[in-house]
Amino acid sequence: MDKNKIELDPLVELLEATKPELLIKLITELALYRPDVRRECFDYLKKHITLTTAQKSRSEGEIILALWCELYSDLEDLDERGGGDDDTEDDVAERMLEIQKILEESEIDEEARRELLDEVLPFIESGNAGMDDLLYELAYATCCSDEDWRNLALELEALNRDWPTDHARRIYRKLGDREKYLELQLKKLKYGADYHDLVTFYWDEGSRKEALLVAEEGMKRAEGRLDQLRTFLADRALEGGNREQYLALQFELVCDQLTLETYNTFKKICTPEEWAHFEPKIVERLNTSWLSERLRIRMEREEYDEALAILLKGKYGDSSAELEAAKKLEQRFPEQILTYYLSGLGNHNSNAQRKEYTRQAAVMVKVRSLLLDVIKDEARWNVFAGKVKGDNLSKPAFQEEFGRVIAGWRELVLA
Repeated sequence: MDKNKIELDPLVELLEATKPELLIKLITELALYRPDVRRECFDYLKKHITLTTAQKSRSEGEIILALWCELYSDLEDLDERGGGDDDTEDDVAERMLEIQKILEESEIDEEARRELLDEVLPFIESGNAGMDDLLYELAYATCCSDEDWRNLALELEALNRDWPTDHARRIYRKLGDREKYLELQLKKLKYGADYHDLVTFYWDEGSRKEALLVAEEGMKRAEGRLDQLRTFLADRALEGGNREQYLALQFELVCDQLTLETYNTFKKICTPEEWAHFEPKIVERLNTSWLSERLRIRMEREEYDEALAILLKGKYGDSSAELEAAKKLEQRFPEQILTYYLSGLGNHNSNAQRKEYTRQAAVMVKVRSLLLDVIKDEARWNVFAGKVKGDNLSKPAFQEEFGRVIAGWRELVLA
């Protein structure tokens, strides 16, 4: 605000005539139910007066509590509804990150940190706001000492739910509390990841034999998610010179998540003789992988008939891998790829939003290139494109998008 306007402001005149005690009362009442005003007061005063270390710590604590109050109603609404619109979620997330940053960069008094944790824990217990990761990060950020971490672990454990208990277990491990960590971990040995956590704990503390026994048990009893256990055992087999076991475990790892990258990685670690043994087994497992990865592997193996069959099973544009394969197959199977491209046009005679016309125009570019550069049939292109143009003369947006990217579109003769 202009300085002269401030001086002429009737409010300034009244404030200047007011006793300090009354001003204090006024500001206190304004800030009592307005957390944004309260936060601004602390921010302003921090910048204009000299604070003791204790005052600064307490002020920072008041700022984070005020920020929490500002987001609380929105977070409560998200929790009640099981989520909300993107704008609300983004606003809540932004404020939570701001609080976390202050906690990590400033000295906050213990009372404020504990008060904030008490506010956060009910939302962690509910787990219904769709903000779990941020809530846990905020809870972690309130911890400055081993005592804080232990208190958080106890609070999370007391919630008696799987995910909070998992976090509590990790905290006990971080604190080096072997007894509490094992107590919680041994209660939850269901998936491969659970066994792997216990395996690495034993391995890190030097109990190598115990780690290997748990790993082997996990391979027999765990309900899925075995990749980490297999990797651990494969590394141990390699260290021990047991190449047969190492390759067998690596093979299972590849087949669990069969992609072109894992296929090539496994091929590289095999000798030609080893690859000749495992290659047909991997091919047998191809149908268990994602269609796009199956396609990429077939293309890598130069099995083009099989790749075409996979491509035509899918829907145009399902993945970039499919479009890349289609481009490489144009010369070998021009008519089949043309059919694939045409399927991507969809119903180009119906009304749609401009973004759909933009998408269709991009497909039409591929059709034009295939007909002119590969099939080399200009007349066929002119007839087909002329009909599409004629069928959509009443759609200016359609014509604009097609004319923007397709060479010669405006000059086409209507069919």
